[in-house]
Amino acid sequence: MKHPIRYRAEYWLARLLWALFAALPVATASNLGARLAMVLGHLPPLGRRADRNLRLAMPELDQHERAAIISGVWQNLGRTLAELPHLDNFTLTEGAPGQGEIQVVGAEKFIEQQDQVRGCLFFGGHLANWELMYLVAAKLDRPVHLVYRAANNPLIDGWLSQVRKGVSLSALAKGRTAARGILAALKQGDAVGMLVDQKMNDGIAVPFFGRPAMTAPALAELALRQDLAITPMRCERLAGAAFRVTFLDPLSYRESGNRQEDVMAVMSLVNNMLEDWIRARPEQWLWLHNRWPS
Repeated sequence: MKHPIRYRAEYWLARLLWALFAALPVATASNLGARLAMVLGHLPPLGRRADRNLRLAMPELDQHERAAIISGVWQNLGRTLAELPHLDNFTLTEGAPGQGEIQVVGAEKFIEQQDQVRGCLFFGGHLANWELMYLVAAKLDRPVHLVYRAANNPLIDGWLSQVRKGVSLSALAKGRTAARGILAALKQGDAVGMLVDQKMNDGIAVPFFGRPAMTAPALAELALRQDLAITPMRCERLAGAAFRVTFLDPLSYRESGNRQEDVMAVMSLVNNMLEDWIRARPEQWLWLHNRWPS
């Protein structure tokens, strides 16, 4: 570990907060997480980055509108972290969700695809509580292999990895190990889910909010190479700890014979869809991420 003292301090603080949130009802924990995160929202570096991202992506917004969105971003992040200890307690519903409930739309599409197609890909973004997407798959008795970005703190990463493994077929940290795991999962006919809205330095430049954004091409490359369906999964926070997860129809894409152009076309479809979701609920996306570096 590069910073053993700091890593251990962060780890035990995280465990302390986890215990605190776990002892509270999910709605109370979510509200408390939102309030605590608002304190962090006054830290200048991350706030400036979020404001810069919003200026680049949505220049039509004025200062007050950007500030309101950034406040919502911090609240959503705090809620998401506070809800993690309650993942197993969330229930699915077809009607309007209450606190601790997830309304699932299009579940039949997801189940049918899992049952009829050997190997498929699902994608989403860091919207609302993104951890709920693989949880919904597990509660529908169709768990998926989860691809995630490893936390900078290895102690926290190992801990959260075990949490994710409890509700997924496997948790694969992005990198060479994940690549092997994804190929093995698809070979045996399993489904793989990934979040594809973050910057990848050695990715490809794909338009996102009208600007080139370095984007991981793996989703498109896998689908084109193995003729796989790509199904979008959208997560929305409706109120407090009440959510809606929607399974949409698989993306429609064709192969032209030029692999590079085909990958760009597929990832452009993906980024366009993510952009639509974010514009609809901008306060629920992780604008703190350095998506458009200088």
